[in-house]
Amino acid sequence: MLAEYLPTLLFLIVAAGIGIALIAIGNVLGPKRFDAEKLSPYECGFNAFEDARMRFDVRYYLIAIQFIIFDLEIIFIVPWTLVFTEIGPRSLVTMGLFVGMLFLGFIYVWKRGALEWE
Repeated sequence: MLAEYLPTLLFLIVAAGIGIALIAIGNVLGPKRFDAEKLSPYECGFNAFEDARMRFDVRYYLIAIQFIIFDLEIIFIVPWTLVFTEIGPRSLVTMGLFVGMLFLGFIYVWKRGALEWE
């Protein structure tokens, strides 16, 4: 039975070997000329202007949470569409309720102004 997993194990060993070899070759042959300009913090095309530990507005996190929620919605809908005909009409009602609740949540968030950015 373990012989069936031999190709997978061999693939993992070769992939790990290639990854380690590329990192080692890059460290050995790569340039190592560090200067103050390369080691300075850099973001978005200009130098950093504040502390990295500054406070973020809570709306930033609200947008991030909303993105995660709607991303998860897509994760649930795509497999459902692939097996819709096999599950039957009950699945249509269930998915309709799921999407409807998410849509109501989106309307609520929209009306409360959480999607507005100043």
